[in-house]
Amino acid sequence: MTNRLIHYLEMTGFTWMVPVVRLVRGENLREQLGELFNRVGLPLLAIAIFLLLWSALAAQVKTSLGDLPGPVQVWEQAGNLYAEHQAERGRERAFLERQVERNARLLEADPNAEVRWRSYTGKPTFVDQIFTSLKTVFAGFVLASLIAIPIGVACGLSPRLYGAISPLVQVLKPVSPLAWLPIVTMVVSAVYVSDDPWFQRSFVTSAITVMLCSLWPTLINTAVAVASIDRDWINVGRVIRLPLATRIFKIAIPAALPMMFTGLRISLGIGWMVLIAAEMLAQNPGLGKFIWDEFQNGSSNSLGRIMVAVLAIGIIGFLLDWLMVTLQKCLSHDKTAAQ
Repeated sequence: MTNRLIHYLEMTGFTWMVPVVRLVRGENLREQLGELFNRVGLPLLAIAIFLLLWSALAAQVKTSLGDLPGPVQVWEQAGNLYAEHQAERGRERAFLERQVERNARLLEADPNAEVRWRSYTGKPTFVDQIFTSLKTVFAGFVLASLIAIPIGVACGLSPRLYGAISPLVQVLKPVSPLAWLPIVTMVVSAVYVSDDPWFQRSFVTSAITVMLCSLWPTLINTAVAVASIDRDWINVGRVIRLPLATRIFKIAIPAALPMMFTGLRISLGIGWMVLIAAEMLAQNPGLGKFIWDEFQNGSSNSLGRIMVAVLAIGIIGFLLDWLMVTLQKCLSHDKTAAQ
């Protein structure tokens, strides 16, 4: 039972809890306490030193908006942002309740009356902006993966195809998202025209920008991984006359999964960074727009609120990478991927 629990903890990245489980089942106390200190104590100590240095140095920096906020001020702003979110949700609930009561009165007076339902159009809060950015980055990442993985597998199986598209990949790969954004904005504005669009144009623009910048690591890693497979495995599949799809899904992709996941992790990280820059530059909804709006606002709390957003971006980036590593350990034969 405990062995299975340790296995799940290691698979999901909660390795710091493994010494606790081993202590509970009575293993060497000194050895497990040492392991617990290495996995929990040392990181906490590093964080404490960082916070002390931040607190001491922040007070020495004077900006046009006042002192650079320290950890305490940033924590206070995080609480304010959450309180604003709760207040906004309260206003939304009150709006919807008033709408329900009004329509109920109309229907009571006239059962055939035509009632209208309106969506709440309040200002998006910091929490709303986080979820908007997450939806956008996942849309761009999924689109990039759907394009990059099939092309990468095809390139890995066919050196001629890889040689043909390699110059294009090498030219397009280093293009900055700031260069793509104007082109994508113009193309989406020209092509994505509808009276009743499924998605907002700003969402489509940001998602396509993320896709264009994040597909290259997955494509290259997939192509190299498939090309590196032992050719005997592919040849055996040919000898026993396995269909091409079976050779791809039963031999090529499983053998290439570790490197493919490395490319996917890099792509997701790039996509997250690109998205924030794209939202900031194009003023599309999301965390990037939140930061830019606070910078333009210029109030005494703006710096603290921007630093809350910066920390949120870092923590979400860490969680996205943890998610990909856990997924890799669950799906791939390689269980040694580092968190």
